[in-house]
Amino acid sequence: MKLSITVGVVLVPNALAAGVLRFGCSQITVERLDPLVTPGQAPSPHIHQVVGGNAFNTSITAHADVSSLASCTTCSFSEDLSNYWTANVYFRARNGSYKRVPQVPNRFLDGATAGMTVYYFPEDLRSKVTAFPPGFRMLVGESTLRSAEGHVPKNCFRCFTGPNFEGDNAAPCQDAKLDTPYFPKTPCPGGIRTNVHFPTCWDGVTLDPPDHKSHVAFSSRGACPKTHPVKIPQVMLEVVWDTAGFNDKALWPEDGSQPFVLSTGDSTGYGQHADYVFGWKGDALQRAMDTASGCQAATCPTLKTQSFDVANSCVIKKKINEDIEGCELLNSI
Repeated sequence: MKLSITVGVVLVPNALAAGVLRFGCSQITVERLDPLVTPGQAPSPHIHQVVGGNAFNTSITAHADVSSLASCTTCSFSEDLSNYWTANVYFRARNGSYKRVPQVPNRFLDGATAGMTVYYFPEDLRSKVTAFPPGFRMLVGESTLRSAEGHVPKNCFRCFTGPNFEGDNAAPCQDAKLDTPYFPKTPCPGGIRTNVHFPTCWDGVTLDPPDHKSHVAFSSRGACPKTHPVKIPQVMLEVVWDTAGFNDKALWPEDGSQPFVLSTGDSTGYGQHADYVFGWKGDALQRAMDTASGCQAATCPTLKTQSFDVANSCVIKKKINEDIEGCELLNSI
């Protein structure tokens, strides 16, 4: 697999393009916590898989500078103490049992422990963007969504056609044959990838409104609305689910329906969502975004990096004692 197809935006042959970050973050926890939507609630309504800094907790003080609360991170850029989280995926077998689908590190990120790949880039690769301020948080997607109505167009699942990420020959959410806003209907020989895109426009004032959404907006053909005039980096999360071990159709539901379900109880996939709590140190993210063509893959001349051996040593104590691997979890939803 060639590095040139890691993400479509990197392909733009423009030496003056602004910074593009692509880096891995190992899991720091998998449990039923959500300090953004249900702060203080333990357990929260559903399981999340979380990466990033060790400030993640049942709640995170509103408007707090997370970079001053965390002391380590599971991400390969050591100055990124942010937290990112999404719902988990489970396999629903014909006999009614559930099993958590394992994750694998994205290519070129050997050493990461499951987790996800994080991207930051200007939406059109030429525009200057303003990095998020301390205390900034946002949410994209809707966990209760079960149909195309209201779906975020840039959130999708890709069905890999073979091992080693075969079929990854187009930018995320842009291949009509492989990308769907819902779970793929047929077995995916190489697994399933989730891509979640956050909005790229900010009102310039609000750090985190009650709905965690109204302070940001998606652009229209690259232009931000007047209500949200500040261009912010495009944050994209990418998770690779190793579904190959569940491709035996004899294990699938008898009616032939696809067998995967989000930890919210959503078997459609439309309810995929993601949360973001900004926690970069100082002006590190702004420096990276201002670096022309120098911040691609897991290297950036303006940022400090760490090995996954170090990143994987960043841990937190679990707050919720429950089975996250199988039927106990899903039967409680």
